[in-house]
Amino acid sequence: MLAPRFGTFSIVAHDPETGSWGVAVQSKFIAVGSIVPSAWPGVGAVANQALPNLAYGAEAQRLLAGGASAEEVVRALTASDPQREERQLGVVDAKGRAAAHTGKACFDWAGHEVGPGFSCQGNTLFGPDVVRAMARAYASTGGDILDRLLASLAAGQREGGDRRGMQSAALLVVRRGAGYGGSDRWVDLRVDDHPSPIEELVRVFRLYDLSMLSREDPTSRRRLEGEVAAAVQHDLAVLGYYTGRLNGSWDAPSRAAFVRFVGEHNFEGKQGDDGTIWPSVLRYLRERAAAETTRRTRTAPIVPGALERGPGAAPPGGSASPPRRPDAPSSD
Repeated sequence: MLAPRFGTFSIVAHDPETGSWGVAVQSKFIAVGSIVPSAWPGVGAVANQALPNLAYGAEAQRLLAGGASAEEVVRALTASDPQREERQLGVVDAKGRAAAHTGKACFDWAGHEVGPGFSCQGNTLFGPDVVRAMARAYASTGGDILDRLLASLAAGQREGGDRRGMQSAALLVVRRGAGYGGSDRWVDLRVDDHPSPIEELVRVFRLYDLSMLSREDPTSRRRLEGEVAAAVQHDLAVLGYYTGRLNGSWDAPSRAAFVRFVGEHNFEGKQGDDGTIWPSVLRYLRERAAAETTRRTRTAPIVPGALERGPGAAPPGGSASPPRRPDAPSSD
């Protein structure tokens, strides 16, 4: 059975400031994230595409871990490969040096652009502007490697991307000990089948960033006191986590309600006992409380009593009417 060839555009990159290596990719091919990207902290990253040679990943890791440069890895992988002209490869090494290979038999348009700390490559594209736009976006976008990889992918799609269309996308970024549970997979997200996979990947990433990452400026955290504390108490009450008074005093019941909310909504990475709250968590809590208020006032109940209970309430619980935010205008 012949291995399928598929059109793909990708970027491999290294960010020395965060000590991370990553790959972002999109293709008119299902589950591209299961094939193209590979990355190892302190070692490098590889995008293996067009007619991927699945042996490239392990061999690239071995060579990079041994100190080989990106250029040396590309030469070593393709030199003895009889199908090298059907392969496309992008590599960034431990020091951020990048290199790429585009075989002459890759489906047109195919090519790559290598820059400082990154390489953009693609095949079956609308034209060279795809990888050029990707390179420009990565080089000019602010933020860390996560923002820059996603910006590069979106820029490539705006120039036409894969000329057959869109189907799947992936973002893989590794960083020593920065992932869930101390793993090295800082971000590992895939959209396997979607009409707008890059937009969906960005949407999923925003949710992941909100709950699992801590990229916000720590100086932006708000003190849980006064109006901020009262607003949080209100929102926790709407959601059924808090039953005390809305007095702006961050007491033991308020802290316990907040800890439970944080745990149930997967904000462990942003949980602390220093009496502050991240702005993103504050916004999320406010949005969830507003949605819950809408649900109770506009949705017909299916189960008797269901609308009286917030998602955080233990049955039976909750109030028939949600409390009014301390800063909300009175209806009187």
